[in-house]
Amino acid sequence: MKPLQDVRIIALEQYGAGPLGTLNLAEMGAEVIKIENPTSHGDIGRGIPPYLAEKDSLYFQSLNRNKKSVALDLQNPASRDVLHDLVRKADAVYSNFRGDGPEKLGIRYEDLKHVNPKIVCCSLSGYGQTGPKRAQPSYDYAIQGLAGWMSVTGEPNGPPTKTGLSVVDWSGGYVAALSLMIGIHAARRDGIGMECDVSLFDVALSYLTYIACWQQTRDYIPERTPMSSHPSVVPFQNFETADGWIVICCATDAFYRKFATALGRGDLAQDERFATMSQRSTLRDLLVPQLAEAMKKRTTAEWIDILETADVPSAPVNSVRQALAEPQAIARESLVTTDHPVFGRITGVRSGVRVGPLNRDIRRAPTLNEHGKEILGGVLGYSPEKLAALYAAGAFGSSDTASSS
Repeated sequence: MKPLQDVRIIALEQYGAGPLGTLNLAEMGAEVIKIENPTSHGDIGRGIPPYLAEKDSLYFQSLNRNKKSVALDLQNPASRDVLHDLVRKADAVYSNFRGDGPEKLGIRYEDLKHVNPKIVCCSLSGYGQTGPKRAQPSYDYAIQGLAGWMSVTGEPNGPPTKTGLSVVDWSGGYVAALSLMIGIHAARRDGIGMECDVSLFDVALSYLTYIACWQQTRDYIPERTPMSSHPSVVPFQNFETADGWIVICCATDAFYRKFATALGRGDLAQDERFATMSQRSTLRDLLVPQLAEAMKKRTTAEWIDILETADVPSAPVNSVRQALAEPQAIARESLVTTDHPVFGRITGVRSGVRVGPLNRDIRRAPTLNEHGKEILGGVLGYSPEKLAALYAAGAFGSSDTASSS
């Protein structure tokens, strides 16, 4: 039995952050019933270029494996009873709209507790359900700017820079998934559900950790540092080699001595001026150029062999193709492959969550309303007559969308 096989989640989600959160739960065995708007062709992610099919995309496929899709037009009053019936059979309602979205749609715990007192309602939004920005739209890039990330990313004389990946979105998804599962645990223990109000802004601010502590406690002014270096630990940064770049992470005095010795600079390893972390931080401008000069004398592959043998924390700065081909990724079965009727064989990355035996039951993301009949007829037990009435009322969108399963 999979770890979350007894968990059912109603997911009103779209695009990136929300679907990433439930992807992790679905791969752990949770039944994620994805509610999609039939009048807008479903999840926005289905239309993200460049790799598109009819109401589908590789973007969507990468974030929605192992889920089930049901078309339900939440703007149509006829859908309300259907949603409530789903809530009665579920552990959680998960959404990612603007902060005022859950109230407008009536999917907060306050709105649904009369239907199912144990339901957990988890909202992931840009700014949360309270505060002056609650109703404003936002995306990962905007949050990176607002939360101060861009001010500390990039080269010292360059412009403010975002991270290379949508780290705010992906982190928000993980935090929302964690919050949801904590809520379910408490609801099963106490018999009472709750609201989980997760915001991308809160998550991004929390990642400032020690920088925020330094700034608030000692009025520290963060600055961009050259070659992606750590603000205080030296050497802890990128170094250029004869044919590429390497990341070196000397987080202890012992690692520094090993690194300097491996470079053939035993003199720097023994130099009392650089003996401690504090000294190396103060004398960064004297020490780093000497290390950088030595690093340029060999290729990346040569240095990696030397540094791994010397037990120095290090890694090549890979391209994405190189990263996905790393022996460690292969050994950990980090890539998963599914079959798709249009795209053929799709290869993506497995969830980073590892609990119990590795889940090899990986299924492609669903087509729009692929599981409508299964959920409505099987889980909810709707009769053909009731389904026909709901179809006629437009609860599931057009007849074409509603019947495609």
